[in-house]
Amino acid sequence: MSGTRTLVIALAAGSLWSFAAPAQETTTYTLEKTDDGYVRMNNKTGEMSICQEKAGQLICKLAAEERTAYEEDIADLKTRVTKLEETVAGMGKIPPVVRDALPSDEEFEKGLSYMEKFMRRFMGIAKEFDNDNSGTKPEQPTPQKT
Repeated sequence: MSGTRTLVIALAAGSLWSFAAPAQETTTYTLEKTDDGYVRMNNKTGEMSICQEKAGQLICKLAAEERTAYEEDIADLKTRVTKLEETVAGMGKIPPVVRDALPSDEEFEKGLSYMEKFMRRFMGIAKEFDNDNSGTKPEQPTPQKT
């Protein structure tokens, strides 16, 4: 119980200290000593960790709810990576919606035949028009260059 009370006091003190801290604070973490070890607070995010001194080193662990959020983020990222990998793997294949919308070879040849007939007729009309106008066109004198 005293550890919890100390943690609550440390959190409250850390919160009060953060309001009094200057805006140009350069340190990322603040350590507060407790009966059982330390509480480390990230001054930028407000995230807190419980730390203990073992073999001359400070070992910090995320709080339980932060650990759960961290693991949920990792699971979400793994799901997204799997979906992206599946999308990339499927990019070499034509999706059924697109594949079914393409014309068959017979339909394609029929459409190409229509286009060919159109172009031949159009070019024939253009040649006739050119031939009709070539005889009636008055000759223009060439401009003089000086």
